[in-house]
Amino acid sequence: MAGYVEFFRLGKTYDTPNGPAVIVEDFNLNMEMGEYVCLLGHSGCGKSTVLTMTAGLNSITTGGIVVANHEITGPGPDRGVVFQSPCLMPWMTALENVLLGVNQVYPHGTKKQRRDIAGYYLTLVGLGSSLNTRASELSQGMQQRVGIARAFALKPKMLLLDEPFGMLDSLTRMELQEILLEILIRDKVTTLMITHDVDEALFMSDKVVMMTNGPRARVGKVFEMPFDRPRVRSEVLEHPDYYDLRGDMITFLEDQDHKKRKQDAEKLDQKKKEEAEGVLAI
Repeated sequence: MAGYVEFFRLGKTYDTPNGPAVIVEDFNLNMEMGEYVCLLGHSGCGKSTVLTMTAGLNSITTGGIVVANHEITGPGPDRGVVFQSPCLMPWMTALENVLLGVNQVYPHGTKKQRRDIAGYYLTLVGLGSSLNTRASELSQGMQQRVGIARAFALKPKMLLLDEPFGMLDSLTRMELQEILLEILIRDKVTTLMITHDVDEALFMSDKVVMMTNGPRARVGKVFEMPFDRPRVRSEVLEHPDYYDLRGDMITFLEDQDHKKRKQDAEKLDQKKKEEAEGVLAI
Protein backbone atom coordinates (compact mmCIF):
# COMPACT_ATOMS: atom_id res chain seq x y z
CA MET A 1 0.00 0.00 0.00
CA ALA A 2 1.38 3.40 -0.97
CA GLY A 3 2.18 5.91 1.76
CA TYR A 4 2.28 9.70 1.96
CA VAL A 5 5.90 9.40 0.77
CA GLU A 6 6.78 6.50 -1.50
CA PHE A 7 10.20 5.39 -2.71
CA PHE A 8 9.71 2.79 -5.44
CA ARG A 9 12.61 0.85 -6.92
CA LEU A 10 14.79 3.91 -6.44
CA GLY A 11 18.28 3.71 -7.94
CA LYS A 12 21.28 5.91 -8.60
CA THR A 13 24.14 5.14 -10.99
CA TYR A 14 27.16 7.35 -11.69
CA ASP A 15 29.33 7.12 -14.78
CA THR A 16 33.00 6.63 -13.88
CA PRO A 17 36.19 6.01 -15.90
CA ASN A 18 35.88 2.34 -14.88
CA GLY A 19 32.28 2.07 -15.99
CA PRO A 20 28.89 2.58 -14.30
CA ALA A 21 28.93 2.67 -10.49
CA VAL A 22 25.60 1.66 -8.94
CA ILE A 23 25.38 3.43 -5.57
CA VAL A 24 21.73 2.74 -4.68
CA GLU A 25 19.61 -0.02 -6.22
CA ASP A 26 16.00 -1.10 -5.76
CA PHE A 27 15.43 1.08 -2.67
CA ASN A 28 11.80 0.68 -1.56
CA LEU A 29 10.15 2.44 1.37
CA ASN A 30 6.77 3.92 2.34
CA MET A 31 6.31 6.71 4.92
CA GLU A 32 3.02 7.77 6.48
CA MET A 33 2.02 11.42 6.95
CA GLY A 34 3.71 12.86 10.03
CA GLU A 35 6.05 9.88 10.39
CA TYR A 36 9.68 10.37 11.47
CA VAL A 37 12.06 7.94 9.74
CA CYS A 38 15.81 7.64 10.28
CA LEU A 39 18.14 6.19 7.67
CA LEU A 40 21.01 4.44 9.44
CA GLY A 41 24.08 2.82 7.93
CA HIS A 42 27.83 3.00 7.47
CA SER A 43 29.56 5.87 5.65
CA GLY A 44 29.34 5.49 1.89
CA CYS A 45 26.25 3.27 1.96
CA GLY A 46 24.14 5.74 -0.03
CA LYS A 47 22.13 7.47 2.71
CA SER A 48 22.97 10.98 1.53
CA THR A 49 22.34 9.92 -2.07
CA VAL A 50 18.78 8.91 -1.14
CA LEU A 51 18.26 12.19 0.72
CA THR A 52 19.61 14.43 -2.05
CA MET A 53 17.43 12.61 -4.61
CA THR A 54 14.44 13.22 -2.32
CA ALA A 55 15.40 16.90 -2.09
CA GLY A 56 15.55 17.08 -5.90
CA LEU A 57 19.23 18.07 -5.74
CA ASN A 58 20.43 14.83 -7.35
CA SER A 59 18.89 13.22 -10.42
CA ILE A 60 17.16 9.85 -10.14
CA THR A 61 18.50 7.07 -12.37
CA THR A 62 15.78 4.46 -11.91
CA GLY A 63 12.47 4.29 -10.07
CA GLY A 64 10.99 7.35 -8.41
CA ILE A 65 9.89 9.22 -5.29
CA VAL A 66 6.35 10.47 -4.67
CA VAL A 67 5.53 13.05 -1.97
CA ALA A 68 1.85 13.79 -1.33
CA ASN A 69 0.84 12.28 -4.70
CA HIS A 70 3.39 14.33 -6.68
CA GLU A 71 6.43 12.67 -8.21
CA ILE A 72 9.68 14.49 -7.55
CA THR A 73 11.34 16.02 -10.61
CA GLY A 74 13.52 18.67 -8.92
CA PRO A 75 13.85 20.93 -5.87
CA GLY A 76 10.75 22.55 -4.38
CA PRO A 77 9.47 24.35 -1.28
CA ASP A 78 7.37 21.30 -0.38
CA ARG A 79 10.63 19.77 0.95
CA GLY A 80 12.65 21.60 3.59
CA VAL A 81 16.30 20.59 3.96
CA VAL A 82 18.65 20.97 6.94
CA PHE A 83 22.25 19.96 6.30
CA GLN A 84 25.04 19.22 8.77
CA SER A 85 26.35 22.72 8.06
CA PRO A 86 23.53 25.31 8.09
CA CYS A 87 24.79 27.18 4.96
CA LEU A 88 23.74 30.66 6.08
CA MET A 89 24.58 34.00 4.51
CA PRO A 90 27.13 35.19 7.10
CA TRP A 91 26.58 38.92 6.48
CA MET A 92 22.82 38.59 6.99
CA THR A 93 21.01 38.51 10.32
CA ALA A 94 19.19 35.42 11.60
CA LEU A 95 15.89 37.00 10.57
CA GLU A 96 17.13 37.92 7.09
CA ASN A 97 18.41 34.37 6.51
CA VAL A 98 15.00 32.89 7.32
CA LEU A 99 13.24 35.56 5.24
CA LEU A 100 15.17 34.44 2.14
CA GLY A 101 12.93 31.40 1.90
CA VAL A 102 9.81 32.95 3.40
CA ASN A 103 9.81 35.75 0.79
CA GLN A 104 9.84 33.14 -1.99
CA VAL A 105 7.12 30.94 -0.52
CA TYR A 106 4.80 33.76 0.59
CA PRO A 107 5.25 36.41 -2.15
CA HIS A 108 1.75 37.81 -1.64
CA GLY A 109 2.07 38.25 2.11
CA THR A 110 2.75 41.69 3.56
CA LYS A 111 6.22 42.55 4.81
CA LYS A 112 4.96 42.33 8.39
CA GLN A 113 3.32 38.94 7.80
CA ARG A 114 6.53 37.51 6.37
CA ARG A 115 8.63 38.93 9.22
CA ASP A 116 6.16 37.52 11.75
CA ILE A 117 6.45 34.02 10.23
CA ALA A 118 10.27 34.15 10.29
CA GLY A 119 10.32 35.58 13.81
CA TYR A 120 7.86 32.98 15.08
CA TYR A 121 10.02 30.02 14.04
CA LEU A 122 13.23 31.66 15.25
CA THR A 123 11.55 32.15 18.61
CA LEU A 124 10.49 28.48 18.67
CA VAL A 125 14.14 27.39 18.31
CA GLY A 126 15.22 29.75 21.08
CA LEU A 127 16.54 32.70 19.05
CA GLY A 128 13.85 35.26 19.83
CA SER A 129 16.47 37.62 21.31
CA SER A 130 18.92 37.14 18.41
CA LEU A 131 16.74 38.00 15.40
CA ASN A 132 18.98 40.87 14.35
CA THR A 133 22.33 39.19 15.04
CA ARG A 134 24.48 38.46 11.99
CA ALA A 135 24.96 34.77 11.25
CA SER A 136 28.75 35.19 11.45
CA GLU A 137 28.34 36.27 15.10
CA LEU A 138 26.29 33.23 16.10
CA SER A 139 27.73 30.04 17.57
CA GLN A 140 27.59 26.84 15.53
CA GLY A 141 24.63 25.58 17.56
CA MET A 142 22.77 28.87 17.10
CA GLN A 143 23.45 28.81 13.36
CA GLN A 144 21.95 25.34 13.16
CA ARG A 145 18.88 26.65 14.99
CA VAL A 146 18.53 29.26 12.23
CA GLY A 147 18.76 26.48 9.64
CA ILE A 148 16.00 24.53 11.40
CA ALA A 149 13.80 27.65 11.69
CA ARG A 150 14.35 28.41 8.00
CA ALA A 151 13.24 24.91 7.00
CA PHE A 152 10.07 24.97 9.14
CA ALA A 153 9.14 28.50 8.10
CA LEU A 154 8.56 27.23 4.55
CA LYS A 155 5.75 24.98 5.86
CA PRO A 156 7.13 21.99 3.95
CA LYS A 157 5.21 18.78 3.40
CA MET A 158 8.41 16.89 4.13
CA LEU A 159 11.52 17.72 6.16
CA LEU A 160 14.91 16.28 5.15
CA LEU A 161 17.70 16.24 7.75
CA ASP A 162 21.26 15.30 6.78
CA GLU A 163 23.00 14.65 10.11
CA PRO A 164 21.85 18.04 11.41
CA PHE A 165 23.47 17.56 14.82
CA GLY A 166 26.70 15.89 13.69
CA MET A 167 28.96 18.91 14.23
CA LEU A 168 27.56 19.91 17.63
CA ASP A 169 28.69 19.08 21.16
CA SER A 170 26.62 16.48 23.02
CA LEU A 171 24.67 18.91 25.23
CA THR A 172 23.71 21.19 22.31
CA ARG A 173 22.83 18.11 20.25
CA MET A 174 20.43 16.78 22.88
CA GLU A 175 18.81 20.18 23.37
CA LEU A 176 18.24 20.66 19.62
CA GLN A 177 16.91 17.10 19.27
CA GLU A 178 14.19 17.89 21.78
CA ILE A 179 13.39 21.31 20.26
CA LEU A 180 13.10 19.72 16.82
CA LEU A 181 10.77 16.98 18.09
CA GLU A 182 8.54 19.57 19.79
CA ILE A 183 8.13 21.51 16.53
CA LEU A 184 7.56 18.34 14.53
CA ILE A 185 4.77 17.25 16.87
CA ARG A 186 3.20 20.72 16.62
CA ASP A 187 3.44 20.96 12.81
CA LYS A 188 3.08 17.21 12.04
CA VAL A 189 5.78 17.30 9.34
CA THR A 190 6.80 14.03 7.70
CA THR A 191 10.55 13.71 8.29
CA LEU A 192 13.47 11.73 6.88
CA MET A 193 16.75 12.01 8.79
CA ILE A 194 20.20 10.60 8.10
CA THR A 195 22.33 9.67 11.07
CA HIS A 196 25.27 7.45 12.07
CA ASP A 197 24.15 7.52 15.70
CA VAL A 198 22.12 4.52 16.88
CA ASP A 199 20.97 6.24 20.08
CA GLU A 200 19.89 9.35 18.16
CA ALA A 201 17.88 7.20 15.76
CA LEU A 202 16.20 5.37 18.64
CA PHE A 203 15.23 8.57 20.45
CA MET A 204 14.07 10.60 17.44
CA SER A 205 12.30 8.24 15.10
CA ASP A 206 9.11 6.25 14.63
CA LYS A 207 10.93 3.91 12.27
CA VAL A 208 14.64 3.16 11.73
CA VAL A 209 15.60 1.97 8.25
CA MET A 210 18.92 0.13 8.11
CA MET A 211 20.75 0.37 4.80
CA THR A 212 23.07 -2.28 3.45
CA ASN A 213 26.62 -1.40 2.41
CA GLY A 214 27.22 0.13 -0.99
CA PRO A 215 27.61 -0.33 -3.84
CA ARG A 216 24.06 -1.35 -4.75
CA ALA A 217 22.79 -0.29 -1.31
CA ARG A 218 19.17 -0.91 -0.43
CA VAL A 219 16.89 -1.30 2.57
CA GLY A 220 18.31 -4.10 4.70
CA LYS A 221 16.01 -4.08 7.74
CA VAL A 222 13.33 -1.86 9.27
CA PHE A 223 12.80 -1.39 13.01
CA GLU A 224 9.55 0.04 14.40
CA MET A 225 9.98 2.14 17.56
CA PRO A 226 7.61 1.29 20.47
CA PHE A 227 8.17 4.56 22.35
CA ASP A 228 5.29 6.96 22.99
CA ARG A 229 5.21 10.59 21.88
CA PRO A 230 5.95 13.14 23.12
CA ARG A 231 9.32 11.59 23.86
CA VAL A 232 10.95 11.86 27.28
CA ARG A 233 14.60 10.81 27.07
CA SER A 234 14.69 9.12 30.47
CA GLU A 235 11.54 7.11 29.68
CA VAL A 236 12.95 5.99 26.32
CA LEU A 237 16.16 4.80 27.99
CA GLU A 238 14.16 2.91 30.62
CA HIS A 239 11.82 1.24 28.11
CA PRO A 240 12.15 -2.58 28.29
CA ASP A 241 12.72 -2.84 24.50
CA TYR A 242 15.34 -0.08 24.23
CA TYR A 243 18.51 -2.13 24.67
CA ASP A 244 17.22 -5.08 22.66
CA LEU A 245 16.51 -2.75 19.73
CA ARG A 246 19.87 -1.05 20.18
CA GLY A 247 21.64 -4.41 20.21
CA ASP A 248 19.83 -5.61 17.08
CA MET A 249 20.80 -2.43 15.19
CA ILE A 250 24.45 -2.72 16.23
CA THR A 251 24.45 -6.40 15.23
CA PHE A 252 23.12 -5.44 11.79
CA LEU A 253 25.91 -2.85 11.38
CA GLU A 254 28.53 -5.35 12.55
CA ASP A 255 27.25 -7.91 10.04
CA GLN A 256 27.61 -5.28 7.30
CA ASP A 257 31.18 -4.67 8.48
CA HIS A 258 31.94 -8.37 8.26
CA LYS A 259 30.50 -8.61 4.75
CA LYS A 260 32.54 -5.60 3.63
CA ARG A 261 35.79 -7.04 5.00
CA LYS A 262 35.04 -10.33 3.26
CA GLN A 263 34.29 -8.57 -0.05
CA ASP A 264 37.45 -6.45 0.25
CA ALA A 265 39.55 -9.56 0.92
CA GLU A 266 38.04 -11.35 -2.10
CA LYS A 267 38.77 -8.33 -4.32
CA LEU A 268 42.36 -8.19 -3.09
CA ASP A 269 42.83 -11.92 -3.74
CA GLN A 270 41.38 -11.52 -7.23
CA LYS A 271 43.69 -8.58 -7.94
CA LYS A 272 46.75 -10.54 -6.79
CA LYS A 273 45.69 -13.50 -8.92
CA GLU A 274 45.30 -11.29 -12.01
CA GLU A 275 48.69 -9.65 -11.37
CA ALA A 276 50.33 -13.06 -10.98
CA GLU A 277 48.74 -14.33 -14.21
CA GLY A 278 49.97 -11.17 -15.95
CA VAL A 279 53.54 -11.78 -14.80
CA LEU A 280 53.45 -15.41 -15.94
CA ALA A 281 52.13 -14.36 -19.34
CA ILE A 282 55.14 -12.09 -19.99
